[in-house]
Amino acid sequence: MPGLYLLAILLSLAGIVIIDLRWRLALPVAAGRTLAAVGIGTVFFLAWDAVGIANGIFLKGDSPLYVGFDFAPELPLEEPVFLIFLCYLALVTWAGAMRLLARGRRGSASEASAGSAVKPGRSDQT
Repeated sequence: MPGLYLLAILLSLAGIVIIDLRWRLALPVAAGRTLAAVGIGTVFFLAWDAVGIANGIFLKGDSPLYVGFDFAPELPLEEPVFLIFLCYLALVTWAGAMRLLARGRRGSASEASAGSAVKPGRSDQT
């Protein structure tokens, strides 16, 4: 089925957008920086692809799952869409990990301060 690969990428991208919006990880917090980071990352990887294509390292291959539109030889429409997805996924994953680490640090700090509030000599201490 033509376009199935592009559809899978777009559905995956939509899922990441939903996660990002629900947990307010990247785009809702700093839209400009998020779009800039995704754009810069995508351009970097497209340049990387261009070098790989020019050196014969990256080849498109034949698949009935592609839409069939190529921006350049060996560079199908799906590639930049995938790179956008990849960069955005990495950014949302990083933001989520940073939030979890911060939550862990806050939890450890509050446990430590709560533990110091317990008076010595009580029998319910562990």
